[in-house]
Amino acid sequence: MFNKLILYFSLFYLTLGLNYSHSQVDYLVGHDIQKGEELFKANCTSCHKLGDEKKARLIGPGLNVEIFEEYTEQWLIDWIRNSSALIESGDEQAIAIFEEYNQSVMTAFPTFSDDDVRDILAYIENPPVEEVAIVEVESKEIIETKSISNTTLLLIALTLVSILGFLIFIKNFIKKASNIDETFFQGFKKLILSNLALVIIIAHIFVLALVVVGWQSLSKIGITQNYKPAQPIEFSHKVHAGEQGIDCNYCHSSARKGKHSNIPSANVCMNCHANIVEGPKHGTKEIAKIYKAVGYDVDSRSYIEGYEQQPIKWVRIHNLPNHAYFNHSQHVVAGNIECQECHGAIEEMDVVYQQEKLTMGWCINCHRDSKIDLDNPYYHEYDEWVEKHKKADLSVEDIGGLECGKCHY
Repeated sequence: MFNKLILYFSLFYLTLGLNYSHSQVDYLVGHDIQKGEELFKANCTSCHKLGDEKKARLIGPGLNVEIFEEYTEQWLIDWIRNSSALIESGDEQAIAIFEEYNQSVMTAFPTFSDDDVRDILAYIENPPVEEVAIVEVESKEIIETKSISNTTLLLIALTLVSILGFLIFIKNFIKKASNIDETFFQGFKKLILSNLALVIIIAHIFVLALVVVGWQSLSKIGITQNYKPAQPIEFSHKVHAGEQGIDCNYCHSSARKGKHSNIPSANVCMNCHANIVEGPKHGTKEIAKIYKAVGYDVDSRSYIEGYEQQPIKWVRIHNLPNHAYFNHSQHVVAGNIECQECHGAIEEMDVVYQQEKLTMGWCINCHRDSKIDLDNPYYHEYDEWVEKHKKADLSVEDIGGLECGKCHY
């Protein structure tokens, strides 16, 4: 009898475990977690973070597996697609959330299909595991060193040789001047003629030094590396892209679709700052400049009727000459280039600056070193070409990346 009870209880708990496991992987079956991650980062990260509902709260609640216990799948689909319609229908759960968050309306996503929403839910249920980086510190003091170019070393050597030659020349001049009766200029001329070889060598050294200095100066024309202008609003990418984890494409949406990466309009800022009125670094001072530009009354949480909106005059930092053609979408989509490869660690910058030179040589070196990812869906339209070069270790240079016409029409 006792053995039967043990067997019954074992089967009971085994069934519960299987049901629980099944409920945890429902969204894994038949749904694209990677696509869900892309949709979440592009559309949701401005208001939501993954994690505990309260601890990870941004504008909206933190999102984790607990939402599947509180709400049905169909309810989540309806809420994400159009929360306002669900509230107006009298749904009790929708109204409760609406009241809890001070009657703030969640952005509607009517273009999302049911599968799109399910992909997002699959990503929420199975978030990426954060890797902990272990950094070994060998010394308490970090000494920053700058490399000296060969050209600079050559210039220093030539200068020292020139100074040495000039000192020898002066020494000989003083020595001989004391033994001659000619006038000063006659003696100087005679001294030069008697040391003509040394004078020619010194002259060549000076000319060479001038050429080196001139070439270095000319080669820096148009290079704005480390350019760090003051902006009309002290916007911190470190806070937005780093601490808050907002995806670059949420604000710069055309980087994947067009030649230029757009500067977002103030309306994009207001998607969040209609509710977030105080920042962690500057309080209300900088956010108030956005409200002034769009005509937003923070007290009534509404736009001022008849207000003449004004653009925010951002200062452009990364700029290429007019004769150089650069397409953002080509590099982001076909090349799978991350923003940081050209713009530096943007997510760590309080004030954005131009980190790279962005010169022709810099671009050419990148095209020589960058390998082609033939598994990239972009190349699936060229199946025969991909199949032909599948085993080759191709670089951008191998597919015409150094042709003049690619960048200079």
